[in-house]
Amino acid sequence: MLALIFGFLSLFTGHGSHHVTDDSDSLKRPRKTQLITTDTTRKFIQINRIFLVGNRITRDQIILRELRVKPGDIIYSADLAGILDLDRKKLINTRLFNTVEIKILELDEKRVDLVVDMNERWYTFPAPIFELADRNFNEWWENYDHDFRRVNYGLRLYQYNMRGRNETLRLHAQFGFQRKFELLYRFPYIDKKQKHGLSLDLGYLETKNLAVRTVGHKYVFLPSDYILKSDRVAGLTYTYRRSFYKTHAAKIEYRKTHISDTVKNNNPMFIKGEGVRELEYTSFNYQFNADHRDFFAYPLKGFQFAVDFRKTGLLPNDDVNKLEGSVLYSRYIDLKRNYYLSNNSIVYASTPDDLSYVNFSALGLRKQFVRGYEIYVIEGPMYALNKTTLKKKIFSNTYHWADMPIEQFRHIPVAVYFKTYFDAGMVKNYPDYEKVPVNVELSDKLIAGGGFGFDIVGSYDIVFRLEYSFNVEGENGFFFHLKKEF
Repeated sequence: MLALIFGFLSLFTGHGSHHVTDDSDSLKRPRKTQLITTDTTRKFIQINRIFLVGNRITRDQIILRELRVKPGDIIYSADLAGILDLDRKKLINTRLFNTVEIKILELDEKRVDLVVDMNERWYTFPAPIFELADRNFNEWWENYDHDFRRVNYGLRLYQYNMRGRNETLRLHAQFGFQRKFELLYRFPYIDKKQKHGLSLDLGYLETKNLAVRTVGHKYVFLPSDYILKSDRVAGLTYTYRRSFYKTHAAKIEYRKTHISDTVKNNNPMFIKGEGVRELEYTSFNYQFNADHRDFFAYPLKGFQFAVDFRKTGLLPNDDVNKLEGSVLYSRYIDLKRNYYLSNNSIVYASTPDDLSYVNFSALGLRKQFVRGYEIYVIEGPMYALNKTTLKKKIFSNTYHWADMPIEQFRHIPVAVYFKTYFDAGMVKNYPDYEKVPVNVELSDKLIAGGGFGFDIVGSYDIVFRLEYSFNVEGENGFFFHLKKEF
């Protein structure tokens, strides 16, 4: 039954990515490279030719870019299997293939050919949208009485591997609780050496149901028959990927936000300023990501280090002036015998702390929350968070759905993990809240939560998380999530 569920769900989900650890972290090397470690046989093998099989859509250069081995390389025989295994994993990491196998064909004692045999993924995903407008399932269930009017619907179209060059087209048309129209086109490589990339994104968002304030660390929504808030967004991102695992990204973005008189009357601080109902500004965002995780959708080994810096308000006439940054480090350890330990830490800081409500930062958005506090959003200009999980794999199998007419969905992996976890964090409160006071119950103090649960991992990066959590406020409950924890 799980196999059937994951098979159908994978039709409506996008691609994940994988990352593996490799000491060689640069593409710049001589044509003839001796990859030397330790080999008591002292037997050298030369790579003669590399044959690519199964890439009916993907261009050869996209595949060869990920390979550490090149024709003409001289390698110790004992090292060859390990090097090819790393290259196999890196090809899977491109999000382009379901399976990859690299075979060795011996020509003689000193020369071999390599055959890279691939099964390409399904690249076109017209995915219907039917999702909750809230941050997570528990917020919708507990804070808003599981109201099905708080649902978004529409259509997403993901076209991966455009032109066989790993380019991505994403169209997003959403209606219901929040209307959203987005277009993104990503060029991972725009140069022959495949190090530089660009992406363009455009968006228009509007809502008739808006969170206009926060009370007791919970959003208070204002329903209306008219548009309460609209945003226009345009961005251009430049990426630089010199090595296999390290990526730099720099983005310039323009945003214009408009709110109605109703919003202004309900919360004059939503946008500060007498009679001000509009913000227009540009921003610059820089990100560095060193990602050495073995499997992006559900990492078990490796590490990730990421830095994020954003300056909002680049021009003299911009309506927002904000500086913010974060540092993230995650570590994943294989304890053997199917036990795994993972830890994630993030520190965030921003300035100034007298911003409009619409520009507030918070712990509780996306994946940045203490487990056990899913129904809360804790706003503040600074926060720190640490999450630790100990898990054991109790089931793993790959099913073959022979009757599935689409080859890309015939192989369905399913794995189940039992886990226990503990999280802790702290948020510095905004001065505006301290003056009232409001939203002070969970800020400026240590918050912590823990519990146990199960993770069910399927194909195309599907993760079901079933968790029962406790927090230091004396609260406990069952929580359900559809993405990995960090």
